[in-house]
Amino acid sequence: MQEVTTVELRPQAGAGPAGSSGFSAPVVVARPIRTQSTTPLRHRLPAAARQSIGAYMRMLGEEADHGRLLLFSPVFLGAGAAFWFVSASDFPLAASLLSLLVLTIAVLIAGRSRAALRATLLAPALFACGMHCAQFESWRASTVILDCSVTTTVTARVERREGDGRGRWRYILAVTGTEAPELKRPPGRVTAIVRGADMPFEIGDLITGRARLTPPAGPALPELNDFSFGAYFDGIGANGFFYGAPEKDLEAGPQAARSTSEALLEWLYRLRSSIGDRIRSILPGDTGAFAAALVTDERRAISNATTEALRQSGLAHIVAISGLNMALSAGIFFVGFRMLLSLFPGVAQAYPTKKIAAAGALIAVTAYYLISGFGVSAERAFIMMAIMLVAVFFDRPSISLRNVVLSALLIIAISPSEVLGPSFQMSFAATLALVSGYQLWKDRRVRENALLKLPIIRPVVAVAGFFGGVFLTSLIGGFSTALFSIEHFHRLTAYGLPANLATMPIISFIVMPAGLLAMLLMPFGLDAPLWKVVGFGLDLVIAVAKTVSGWGGDIGIGRLPAWYFAVAVAGFLLLTLLRTRLRHIGTSIIAVSTLGVLLPPVPRPPDLVISEDGSLVAVVAAAAIASNRENPPDFIFDQWQRALVLPTHYPPKMLDGPAIPPEGEDRRVRLSRDQQNEARAAMRAAVAGGEANRFSCVKKAWCTSRLGNGHVVAVIDNAAYLGPACDAADIVVTSVRLRFNSCRSGATLFTGETLRRTGSVELRLLDAGLEVVTAFETLSRPWMRHRAYDWRSNSFAESGLSVVSDSGE
Repeated sequence: MQEVTTVELRPQAGAGPAGSSGFSAPVVVARPIRTQSTTPLRHRLPAAARQSIGAYMRMLGEEADHGRLLLFSPVFLGAGAAFWFVSASDFPLAASLLSLLVLTIAVLIAGRSRAALRATLLAPALFACGMHCAQFESWRASTVILDCSVTTTVTARVERREGDGRGRWRYILAVTGTEAPELKRPPGRVTAIVRGADMPFEIGDLITGRARLTPPAGPALPELNDFSFGAYFDGIGANGFFYGAPEKDLEAGPQAARSTSEALLEWLYRLRSSIGDRIRSILPGDTGAFAAALVTDERRAISNATTEALRQSGLAHIVAISGLNMALSAGIFFVGFRMLLSLFPGVAQAYPTKKIAAAGALIAVTAYYLISGFGVSAERAFIMMAIMLVAVFFDRPSISLRNVVLSALLIIAISPSEVLGPSFQMSFAATLALVSGYQLWKDRRVRENALLKLPIIRPVVAVAGFFGGVFLTSLIGGFSTALFSIEHFHRLTAYGLPANLATMPIISFIVMPAGLLAMLLMPFGLDAPLWKVVGFGLDLVIAVAKTVSGWGGDIGIGRLPAWYFAVAVAGFLLLTLLRTRLRHIGTSIIAVSTLGVLLPPVPRPPDLVISEDGSLVAVVAAAAIASNRENPPDFIFDQWQRALVLPTHYPPKMLDGPAIPPEGEDRRVRLSRDQQNEARAAMRAAVAGGEANRFSCVKKAWCTSRLGNGHVVAVIDNAAYLGPACDAADIVVTSVRLRFNSCRSGATLFTGETLRRTGSVELRLLDAGLEVVTAFETLSRPWMRHRAYDWRSNSFAESGLSVVSDSGE
């Protein structure tokens, strides 16, 4: 490129030729100049890079053209809900509402003409909307959770019941009153176990009895599942049991009028219980309990041995009412009803039998859902099946990712707290993977093979196709839920594939068809023979489960870093929601993040773990765990063993110690100076003569243990031994709720009161000092605030424990 310059004309010094003006002729000068190149950057890249960028842009365009960006809407909505739930505190409502309003207006202004900008703005708008859904659900629940364990007389109305097959009944009760003592903050609903009752109470009965109530459990270890979170959104404020069988309150006055919805729910629960009782009366034992669980989702009656066999063999998903049960019931009814209509040519020619059959199947699955107990897996499966069946009315594809996305949006909008639960995550993970796999299979290139069309070969092809489908379904389902099984249960099942291959034909061709017919004939009392057929099939399933569980294959994984789950889930979503080769970015993310967990050194486990009430303490060393209880509670201890991958348990060594002093109700018992010296000497002797990393205990008094690095731990069951324990140990733990939180000797003290606020604790004894990791850092969330409640002042306080001497003076 050249620049043209015109030189200014100037008069010349001498006379010019005749006719000259006296000015020199203009001079035009052309010279090259440098300009900035307007060539796009991608055209200045090497050819291979340009081709790669072009390919990626074309794939992004193809994803957008197929509406794949819409499939990520529940991802951002659910991420916003999850972010709100895991945050340390609530967000200011005004600021969050303003941000949502601004983002919504920006999305509307962007319009359809600016697709990229609109999608970019829609993602944070959905994220903010998910946060507001979570906040609204929290306000809507407003569950009152019991602040601490208490024994009181409870008067309540029976809302739901479920037997466990061992003479015990679990009731969900609506509390109407408490006395002796009367609770200042009584929970609205509780779950309670009743033992020894001759006959179960009916739904709607008003009962009264002496009960021990405890708050819902927090995390067994930091970063594990907080059961109080689920209880808060389920409306359950306490768990407990009755001392003896409660009595039916015959003298109670007229109950408050209930709404139509409450009366309808009570009728449904009564119908559900009667169906379960009917099935268990025909099929006794585990077989009847299994059959009732498939219909009503009442699983407590199944024995622990059978439940464990189903879990270890990878067949536990059959018991839960989920996509498998709903799909089989809807499919069997749809196909059967359509075949029945086809027997009448006039009807088949005059009416759309496919849509009529879909309407009948929709009614059937709705009835199934209503008697299933409204579990999240059943809710997700029902919404999914309802959308698929409704799609038949409009001649739309039934199996598509759009249907999955729509059901996810509905559930997240209605119950955003389910996003953090294993049921929601595993259900949608399996569904996403199966639907994505189905679409890949449907879009594959098929080569014609004349041999496969021969009449003699067709039956073989049909059978091979069925088992091949079961194989692929089990394989995809197992791999898709493995990540979530590791995160929530810290284990994997090695032999789930052969177990599912053996049982799926039994469930599909024996159990579900016979069970559906039995339910249709139950109102007429003709269901007993069909339940026998169901029992035969379930006996085969239980036999397969026990056989496969006998092979072993229960692989303990333990806790993984918190970042891994979020990153791996992001990779899984890319893998299942995208249709082009871009989905392999998700594969790469999963692979790299997995290597990032496996290759670095294994993180150091804690040296000491303490339960949230201080009654259970364990030392972790040499791939084993040693507790201060001969028979530790299974609920907490099993979680410890799975999370830390420590199958070996060393119980304490029991010693003959000094007599336990009588303890008054106010627990203000003091030892004499001689008794204190005797207890102090006994503790030090137990530490010196005991085995390292093992507890030595005096029953109902104290336990001591010497850790590998020389530190001494003391656990006391009786507050009278606190002074000697503080002198003899470096770390002292007690379940007693004391008014102080430190030892005069300088020993670290954990009391029932401090642990109530911090939750479970992990301790690591490092060279730099003691590292303490607690389950809770703040108690500002609604499902945690009960831990900060003081019943004496009837107020909430985050801190403020007074510190006094070891003896309590």
